[in-house]
Amino acid sequence: MNMPQLTQATMLLNRWQTGDEQALNDLVPVVYDELRRLARAQLRRDHKPSIQATELVAEAYVRLIDAHAVDWQSRNHFFSLAARTMRRVLVERFRRRHAARRGRGQTLLTYVEGSGQDQTGKHTVELDLLDDALTELEALDPRQAEIVTMRFFGGLKVDEIAELLSISPRTVKREWAAARLWLYRSLQL
Repeated sequence: MNMPQLTQATMLLNRWQTGDEQALNDLVPVVYDELRRLARAQLRRDHKPSIQATELVAEAYVRLIDAHAVDWQSRNHFFSLAARTMRRVLVERFRRRHAARRGRGQTLLTYVEGSGQDQTGKHTVELDLLDDALTELEALDPRQAEIVTMRFFGGLKVDEIAELLSISPRTVKREWAAARLWLYRSLQL
């Protein structure tokens, strides 16, 4: 998203928050591409996605626009909540499918470390176990859980997360490393 779109998204969120319903209609085209990018990044990790990126965006967007009590602080805040909402949508869908199967055919997510996408850093984990671990991490360190959510579920890069959380990229890297270690131990990968 370029700088004019960032400013426009923030202005539209502020107008929408003050009750301007037209602002919501104007917001959709401004944020849609970014939401699809977040959705596609997440769905690439799912070995057998049960939802298309467009469906995930639509379901997350409906939940976001129904969140009338949210104090939209900025465009960054909107996308942070979008990543968390997509996580909830995917976890709910996974649990419904998993409950129906009762153990037959598990849905696994894969995260590959580094940009090389080689097999050495590849870890596979069930979505509901990851969500449970993230919920536990959130109680211990909310910022680390937020970084994992934005990185894993939102597909955001270190610099983007640093901007969203108003911290340095170095802090994001340090928190990401600590959170990964905690999750690794918690999930016993």
